[in-house]
Amino acid sequence: MKKLIAAGAAAAIAAGALAIPALAATRTVSVKDNVFVAKSITIRKGSTVRWVWKGSAPHNVTVTKGPVKFRSSTKVKGSYSKKLTRRGTYTILCTIHAPGMKMTIHVK
Repeated sequence: MKKLIAAGAAAAIAAGALAIPALAATRTVSVKDNVFVAKSITIRKGSTVRWVWKGSAPHNVTVTKGPVKFRSSTKVKGSYSKKLTRRGTYTILCTIHAPGMKMTIHVK
């Protein structure tokens, strides 16, 4: 009987754990050779997007449309991170290589 109660309690705890929403996370996008390697991503509100420069040309990350505007410096190496706390759709460009170097972020 004790084993049955313990098994039921473990199942209830496991079921409760599944109901917890996923925590905010970090998504990485590569910036290389005039392309964002992820044309579109969907993240949860409060998640961070990290752009990592991998090519040899200079690029920047600029929001041209979205709930919040931001822009990285222009760089050839390194990374840039931004925590997105407002829901909506963000259109991101590298202003050096626009209009072709573009991506979209959907924040749910």
